[in-house]
Amino acid sequence: MIQPFPPQWTRFVGQTAASAHPKTSWRRIAACIAAVFSLAALVASATASAQVLTVNTSGNAPVAVGPIDRQYAQIEPTHVVLSKTRLDEKTEILLIRAMQSEQGFAMRPLPHGHKGLMLAANGRLKPAGQAYVRMAVTDGIASRPGDRVVITDVKVHHSDIIFDLNGGPDLKHRFLSHLSVGMGGGMDEPVVQENGDIPTGARITLAFKGQIPELTSKQVQELLAPLISFGVKTPVQAFTDTLPKPLKEAILNHQVWVGMSTQMVTYAMGRPWQKYRAMDGQMPYEVWIYGHPPKPTTFVRINGNQVIRVEIGRVGKPLEVFTKDVVSPMMLSNGTAEMAADSDARIVQEGDVQRNPDTDAPAPPPTLLKPGEKAPRAIGGAGQMKPVYFPKDQQEPTLGADPDDQQPASPPAAAQPAAATGAQPSAAKPSASTPAGGSQSTPAKSGSQSTPQTSSSPSN
Repeated sequence: MIQPFPPQWTRFVGQTAASAHPKTSWRRIAACIAAVFSLAALVASATASAQVLTVNTSGNAPVAVGPIDRQYAQIEPTHVVLSKTRLDEKTEILLIRAMQSEQGFAMRPLPHGHKGLMLAANGRLKPAGQAYVRMAVTDGIASRPGDRVVITDVKVHHSDIIFDLNGGPDLKHRFLSHLSVGMGGGMDEPVVQENGDIPTGARITLAFKGQIPELTSKQVQELLAPLISFGVKTPVQAFTDTLPKPLKEAILNHQVWVGMSTQMVTYAMGRPWQKYRAMDGQMPYEVWIYGHPPKPTTFVRINGNQVIRVEIGRVGKPLEVFTKDVVSPMMLSNGTAEMAADSDARIVQEGDVQRNPDTDAPAPPPTLLKPGEKAPRAIGGAGQMKPVYFPKDQQEPTLGADPDDQQPASPPAAAQPAAATGAQPSAAKPSASTPAGGSQSTPAKSGSQSTPQTSSSPSN
């Protein structure tokens, strides 16, 4: 338990608790030492790795490298010629009037979130890749590719234009519904009553560099083309325009491929004539049947939301079975990572290394030294490796014997080395029984001083 600081310690201005109290100081020092050893163990394990993990301390995680759905990949920038003149009030009013209630079709999944998507004019989309997928999973999808969207609100700021689609992601009076005004305690009713409607729209922010230039509604529609198509289309055309060309042609030609989603099958073949459910071991599946004999009959087996098997039966011909997934590779992209010049990000490797003993050197042992740093030379033999000797086997203690009376086993003779390397040699002392010079000493009787009696031969 840490005692409070004495009153006389408070006069030291700028003195911390750790420096004022010795117990707290030692505890913090011990915590720092433990943190250093933990970091060293992490670095040591990082040297033997096969996987790569990106650690970002800035809070803005970069887009991960890997295959992702092409609907969430980075867009191709547009090339719309923009004016250098700043947007004035008259043109702003005309632009808002022209874009208000404009209808189009979503070209990508539009997440339902307060921030929404940010599209730079003639630039890139933010977020993209895995961050786009994470936003869609966290906030939900407001509009899928091919769904009809309506611009319900347009707000023009200094350098961006905000478009709310299908009512936007926020309530109209989300602040006033939590505010009450009254007197005498009668403040129970909010200024605006909530009608119970839940917003289900999306939001897109069109950002410009510096200021908004002179724009027309047609130029705005061209800038928003990667996300919204304002052309006159049927729902099938609007949906297939978001797909790769081979897959688009297959749907328009009423073909079903393995790997398609149920939405693609519906656009390609319509609603099934008949359907039933069955089990294949532990896997449940559903079969959609199109056609009746003698016309060709198509059996589409679906697991979850994906086609896993297609069977086509024709009169007088063997059954055609397709099980290879050809759609999933088309819908994947390599998701180029947005990791340029991120000083707060570093790459940490973890996992097991598959080493070839014939060509690869063994992994170095863990150490606290930096790469290229040499270990300091041991002083007085401290820190050097020495042989380890195990104690001799002792007899089992007898029942009821005092364990303190047992004598520990003496180490072997080899365990007692001579003088340590670098030790100062001690001067030879004469023994008590035979002093130097060959003289003999006779101990005195008890109670009297000891006076050694020596006998020496006369010198020649």
